[in-house]
Amino acid sequence: MLQLTVLGKEYWDSEKEIFSYPEAQTLQLEHSLISLSKWEAKWHKAFLDDKTPKSFAEYVDYIRCMTIKPPKDPGVYDMITMREIQEVDDYCRDPMSATVINSQKKETKKGKSPSKIKKLTSEVIYAEMALVGIPFEPCEKWHLNRLLMTIRVANEIQEPGQKMSPLEVAKMQRAQNAAYHASRKH
Repeated sequence: MLQLTVLGKEYWDSEKEIFSYPEAQTLQLEHSLISLSKWEAKWHKAFLDDKTPKSFAEYVDYIRCMTIKPPKDPGVYDMITMREIQEVDDYCRDPMSATVINSQKKETKKGKSPSKIKKLTSEVIYAEMALVGIPFEPCEKWHLNRLLMTIRVANEIQEPGQKMSPLEVAKMQRAQNAAYHASRKH
């Protein structure tokens, strides 16, 4: 969870004819499948697609979708600046995992990797969760990157081992032979 503090902006209160300084508010945010689903239902586009630019208003609305508890003042979203957007973006990009998968992308019959065939949307993630047996509750509330890594790990565990090409086998054998001969010289 990210605790985002949004500082109040000075504004002129024309009724009281004074400058007002709203207090800072702290939002509790979670980059989750639920947040993603809410945002995509409203904007009808894939939030995780970096090729599709998002406006400032769309980013602010994603922060609204990420908010766990309603703020004291809903006007807090009007006070969000690029500094807060950057802080949220950094949080969203954090892998939230120590797991690293070192696998080659599988090729389909047409020569495209599966990730390039479809855009990653909330519905695709829900479908992948169902296929690998990950329960929606409570996992849809996890940090999205942690959930995506769990899906990848489940896919890796379920698929059979890949055979090496003859060139890869020969290269591995040469390396093993060289290491063996080097150890025998000492």
